[in-house]
Amino acid sequence: MHKPFLTVLTLLLLTGMTTLAAATTPTLTKEAAIEALKEIQGEVLAVSPSDIPGLYLVSVKMQGRNIPLYLDATGTYMFSGNVIDLKQRRNLTEDLFRRLNPVDVSAIPLDDALALGNPQAQQQVIVFTDPLCPYCSQLHKVLYQALEKEPDLLFQIVLLPMQPNSQRISQTIICNKSMEQLEQAFAGTALPEPNCDTDVLRKNQEIAQSLQITGTPTLILPNGQIHAGYRPVDDLLKLIKENSASAAY
Repeated sequence: MHKPFLTVLTLLLLTGMTTLAAATTPTLTKEAAIEALKEIQGEVLAVSPSDIPGLYLVSVKMQGRNIPLYLDATGTYMFSGNVIDLKQRRNLTEDLFRRLNPVDVSAIPLDDALALGNPQAQQQVIVFTDPLCPYCSQLHKVLYQALEKEPDLLFQIVLLPMQPNSQRISQTIICNKSMEQLEQAFAGTALPEPNCDTDVLRKNQEIAQSLQITGTPTLILPNGQIHAGYRPVDDLLKLIKENSASAAY
């Protein structure tokens, strides 16, 4: 038998085996997920292939929240807990939980927030910031850059002191509701002592705790999605566009 014929025959056999394997690979349906999780007190909302080969993402509503779980294609094995993408250093489970449970932006009190931008803007971003946080200072400059490129934005800046030294400075800024003093603090300028007694900072910390915000800067985007950390201006504008008030997951 000639070698070229053997090569062609081998390729045909391998192609047939691949096609057969693809045809026999099970696919997890919503009905199968419901059956697999019937002993769990929750409602299966959706099933989709996950970023992890061989596993399906199952969104389950439990106690008023949407919880991400993972099932194999047969519905035999369930995986829960944190799934980490080592290359990107991202907690995929945490990202999914936040996507599935957007914040009710209207429920966050903003009477004492510092407003930057167009008060009538359709797209509003809440920024939790600390006057002694270097990345917060960098992001604050980016907010101005973003407004130069896209004037129809409003940034509501909520002070969230994450360290003891930030507490007094934040209270001074709150007492005067002063953007100028916040920017002075970012620049390292000493501020005067607070001239009022207020519980705004305590309330801000309670809100942050309820939203599981553990660091600054943290953004709450127009559609209620939470994203932490500094971003350059083009990345920030892209993030806002992808999470506009009309965008939904």
